[in-house]
Amino acid sequence: MSKFGLVVLGAHTGFHIKPEILKCADKKVLLVEPVPYNIVEIKKNLSEFKNILIEPITISDKAEIKKFYHLKASSFDKLKKHWASGIGSFNKDHLLNHKSKRFNIQESDIEEIQIQSIRFKDLVEKYSIEQIEKLIIDVEGSEYEILKDIDLETIVIRKIIFEYKHFDGYQKIGDKLEEILSKMNENNYKSTRIDEENILAEKI
Repeated sequence: MSKFGLVVLGAHTGFHIKPEILKCADKKVLLVEPVPYNIVEIKKNLSEFKNILIEPITISDKAEIKKFYHLKASSFDKLKKHWASGIGSFNKDHLLNHKSKRFNIQESDIEEIQIQSIRFKDLVEKYSIEQIEKLIIDVEGSEYEILKDIDLETIVIRKIIFEYKHFDGYQKIGDKLEEILSKMNENNYKSTRIDEENILAEKI
């Protein structure tokens, strides 16, 4: 059985999590990222680290091949937002809902791919994970399905950081978030809002 210092679901380009990886010099790090051009960037941005494993998949509540939507690389220059490559989702409307005067995304800017999706428990079994120091989940609205599906009684996760601003739809917060916070409380986690987007759940 293995202990991981860091597991990230939705690793994007890896750049923003570099400080977290630096804390895990002698521990395994697992990065999950489905978008092909982001995986290229991860390998480039984190090339100095030898303790990183990369999974080019998605995590959901079922093991299946799913449609996944992300921004076309050819639209980067047009849309001019550094975060645009990180808004991939199973729901095309989630991308289109980001449209604004300064981010004029259109259907023609979106690429559809077929991607393997597995459950979190499948990931745990594949890598024989028994403990995770920190789990970070930033998956553009799929956080609820993942957190609901994780069996917190069979694996030790010290800290969980997850984005909550899209729990009940695009920039909507409601009953689903309350359900997950109750689950965390029942499993002896103290939950704290870090900022307007993320919550830290820490094992007591």
